[in-house]
Amino acid sequence: MMTNSDDPIYYTISMLCSVFCRKNCSPRLIITAVIGAVFGFFVGVSFPSVSLYKIRNFPLSLGPSVGGATSESKQFYMVGSSESSRANIYKIYVPTNPHGAETLPPAIVVPETDLYLRRLWGEPSQDLKRKPKYLVTFTVGIGQMNNIDKCVKKFSEDFQIMLFHYDGRTTEWDRLEWSKTAIHVSARKQTKWWFAKRFLHPDIVAAYEYIFIWDEDLGVENFNAERYIELVKKHDLEISQPGLEPNVGLTWQMTKRREDQEVHKFTEEKPGWCSDPHFPPCAAFVEIMAPVFSQEAWRCVWYLIQNDLVHGWGLDFALRRCVSHDIGIGI
Repeated sequence: MMTNSDDPIYYTISMLCSVFCRKNCSPRLIITAVIGAVFGFFVGVSFPSVSLYKIRNFPLSLGPSVGGATSESKQFYMVGSSESSRANIYKIYVPTNPHGAETLPPAIVVPETDLYLRRLWGEPSQDLKRKPKYLVTFTVGIGQMNNIDKCVKKFSEDFQIMLFHYDGRTTEWDRLEWSKTAIHVSARKQTKWWFAKRFLHPDIVAAYEYIFIWDEDLGVENFNAERYIELVKKHDLEISQPGLEPNVGLTWQMTKRREDQEVHKFTEEKPGWCSDPHFPPCAAFVEIMAPVFSQEAWRCVWYLIQNDLVHGWGLDFALRRCVSHDIGIGI
């Protein structure tokens, strides 16, 4: 607690009084001087000194660089009060952070996410008994429930199941045990590419090595999901699809299953169907009914999909723009 003798305002007034009294000044002048001194004091303390710091090579304790930038290239601009309060507040600007997050410390920036289901309590590290490696999506209506049930049972716990409901009916699926751990998204009268564009952004599905975007009416009697993943990795297929049986009424020869090969990337089509043997549909081609994308390929394909794309017609001919040499058909 300050005594009167220690108070700077009291000291200032005393000095002024002694000076003015010696000169026999009028009381009005003394009062004016005192008021001016008090006003000046409060104006001074209301504007603390502000300093601007430009700090290069900020300590690495803030976390790794974002976007591949090294610590030497990072620049942090910090602005704050030097003496005005006990807890100085600083603003940080990191140009290498994602757009819109430049004012956050890099260590707390999370640019990607996943579709893992979380509990409402407990340790987050214990939420998942097993993290799915792959994402399988089906665009479905209630009429195909039995077929989707057969399809889903072909996939192990390494595959996260996601259903896009185009008829708005989701509760009926609860009778299937696996449906309780699946992710359900519902929008009436929409197609799978509408769903994919809006709910499968590359930063949302970045946790999955491969993304399956399948129709609801596929026959999977001879399909082995684990074996298929083995072939895709073995032959470095960035975009692929399972081969179709020859007796199912094929549109394209490229999609026909070949018993003499594990995978194939080229075929011979009907005369006049291929302007170039290295272009679709003779090469670099899969159909849009059951494509499988690697994480990197999907990042490109997602940007390729137009917002008004409905049925996806023509998309299969454009996929080669993302990975022209790593498209193939697996058995």
